[in-house]
Amino acid sequence: MYVSDCLTLNEKGHLAIGGCDTVDIASAFGTPAYVYDENEIIANCRAFSKSVERCYGGNGMVLYASKAFCCKEICRICGREGLGLDVVSGGELFTALSAGFDPRRIYFHGNNKTHAELCQALENGVGRIVVDNIFELRHLSELAARYVKTAEILLRIKPGIDAHTHDFIKTGQIDSKFGFALETGEAMQAVKTALQLENISLAGVHCHIGSQIFDIDPFELAARVMLDFIAAAKAETGFEIRELNLGGGFGIQYLKSDRPTPFEDYMEKVSEVIKSYSGQLGVKTPFVLIEPGRAIVGAAGITLYTVGAVKEIPDVRTYVSVDGGMGDNPRYVLYQSRYEVVCANKAAEKRDFTATVAGKCCESGDLIQEWTHIQPVEPGDILAVLSTGAYNYSMASNYNRICRPPVIMVKDGQPRVVVKRETFEQLTQNDI
Repeated sequence: MYVSDCLTLNEKGHLAIGGCDTVDIASAFGTPAYVYDENEIIANCRAFSKSVERCYGGNGMVLYASKAFCCKEICRICGREGLGLDVVSGGELFTALSAGFDPRRIYFHGNNKTHAELCQALENGVGRIVVDNIFELRHLSELAARYVKTAEILLRIKPGIDAHTHDFIKTGQIDSKFGFALETGEAMQAVKTALQLENISLAGVHCHIGSQIFDIDPFELAARVMLDFIAAAKAETGFEIRELNLGGGFGIQYLKSDRPTPFEDYMEKVSEVIKSYSGQLGVKTPFVLIEPGRAIVGAAGITLYTVGAVKEIPDVRTYVSVDGGMGDNPRYVLYQSRYEVVCANKAAEKRDFTATVAGKCCESGDLIQEWTHIQPVEPGDILAVLSTGAYNYSMASNYNRICRPPVIMVKDGQPRVVVKRETFEQLTQNDI
């Protein structure tokens, strides 16, 4: 019925998540609010881990891409489930360490890590630093020497693959701010430089071809391209790269019309390519890492709002205004991302009312959805925007000095706060 298995229609005709009535959640915790089903997150973690175990015989690891949704509790969940963690900033690293996450299972990404962030990674014994450019590589070598440590690294490679996704979230083609290019010889030179530098140990290579990808073909092609590079590096340097990180980008269902490939199919087919093609090339099958983020938390989360004004402009459109907007869900403004919207307290009724859901920010472009089908609504109704578990909390801002919403985690029918609602005092605490 809904785009996520954790959503149901209860006996009151209300939308429920993880067995909890969303209307009751809105009443107890206020709106806007991000709400997640912890059991759904755990099930997704376990499904990815089991797939890696089955397809690679233990020769691999799942890293949760924390940029999708990062807080202490999600780090704790991933730690308990045996996942590693992909972080891209000092703040994400600090959050993980504050939650007690094992630093040896953390991979630190980023195209422009600061001096302070590299020091933070070295001081805390981060497992791998994913190096993006020659400047960073040389700088890291110098810093590691000062700390009398050897930095274990991956090199981020641009495989030159168009993943047929939104232009803003393509990251694997040559015209990208990320990584070393294959076509120019830059990637091979990076390998040679890494092997020459003291206090650097080259463990592997990484690629990421984009986000919200529905097709398997680009992933299979990326695996072949990266294995070709591993074989070429071995032929030129005699050094055999032992880790291959294929990134993430697995699509999820936002709309009923979306048809993402089941990730079990992805794992099966890509693992077949890696095992067979590495044998053909005469290289050892590498230790394989993947970095799902959206695929773990995206459909497990929703955002709840309270309807305010309903403004009908005859022969134009009807605006349904809510108490949140682009500050807590910026993805429509950024990407025109589509979502399903449900009136939580009228979920049993037909969604035959066409409306534009508008936020409260002082921007004409502050819209959450346009021309979407929802139940007829009136002020005071509760709207639920589905599949908002990824990149909404992460991208939230204080535009117009609006406080950021709380995060509510539901498990076995019981809700709890895992991130408190921001207060006006917190909003101004750094003002002088």
